[in-house]
Amino acid sequence: MKKLFTKTTALTAMAFAISAGASAASAETTLTVVSWGGAYTASQQNAYSKPYMKLHPNIKIVDDDSASGALAKLRAQVEAKNVTWDLVDMVASDAITACDDGLVIKINPDKDLAPAPDGTPASKDFFAGTLNPGGSDCFVPQIVYSTTWGYRTDKVKTAPTSVCDVFDLKKIPGKRALQKIPVNNIEWALLCSGVPKDKLYEVMSTKEGIDKAFAKLDTIKSQVVWWTKGAQPPQLLSDGEVVMASAYNGRLFAAIVEKKQPIGMLWDYQVFDLDGWVVPKGGKNQAEVMKFLRFATDTQRLADQAKFISYGPARYSSAPLVGKHAKLGIDMKPHMPTNPANSKTQLLTNYEWWADNRSSLDERFNAWLAK
Repeated sequence: MKKLFTKTTALTAMAFAISAGASAASAETTLTVVSWGGAYTASQQNAYSKPYMKLHPNIKIVDDDSASGALAKLRAQVEAKNVTWDLVDMVASDAITACDDGLVIKINPDKDLAPAPDGTPASKDFFAGTLNPGGSDCFVPQIVYSTTWGYRTDKVKTAPTSVCDVFDLKKIPGKRALQKIPVNNIEWALLCSGVPKDKLYEVMSTKEGIDKAFAKLDTIKSQVVWWTKGAQPPQLLSDGEVVMASAYNGRLFAAIVEKKQPIGMLWDYQVFDLDGWVVPKGGKNQAEVMKFLRFATDTQRLADQAKFISYGPARYSSAPLVGKHAKLGIDMKPHMPTNPANSKTQLLTNYEWWADNRSSLDERFNAWLAK
């Protein structure tokens, strides 16, 4: 009996050990990745989330479409010491603020990010200035995108040729959709009030300049539908609720090329911006998320994203690898905002100016909306 008991006990212990080992081996880590939803999140999923999960079956990546307003939400999480996000997609100006306020961790590009295939360190492979906009060292750029304009080709008698046509209700009557933030709207309003491109931020630094911008926006306020999420303007155009809409160029590409909507694009004074990743301070899965960040921002992954959406990758080594759309088979280069034919009159967002002035401009903008 004693031998039987010993043998049985040993077998039971072995079975338990095997079971425990299997359970540990299959333990799943969930990473919550915050982004913008729609076609953009789909491009991220296809380019790197799905491939990463295939390589790492114990990692589950869950998408949260809360990037709009993420700065305030992240601040609340960090201050409450209850950080539930692992990786957050932010525009550069918000990332500068998050870094300055200690809400996100610092990134060492040559340690934390993958080098280019030829060995060039990451610090020299990302476009100059994009890894440290405004002196920040917490931001890892993914893409160069633009906010530009779409219009219904079947609902305008005369196709717009200038961004200032947005403010011409006689030439193009009907509702317009604008993003419900001051960024870009202030710049366009001043351009169309006669302020030269190279004087924009100088004028925006004065009370008179901001007054001038809001006076111009007043001329179309009654005809504006305000949007807060990237998926909304293409939908508003598709539904015929507006005749023109500011929108991310990649969203317009998806509506026009993939969904065959009767929408045209106006590239005049498209506003270039950077979009990329920050890692929240106090996150519970920082070791795992840093591995994913390294993978998701390597040369091939950023080039792969351009197969699904018309945003330019932020690494020099990725640009030559941009090829055809993964499903449609069309050359993606002509659809990039950085294509010379599309960027004759582009603006580049002044990240530092907006990081310094966004809070006060948001307050005034919201007060103006409420009038």
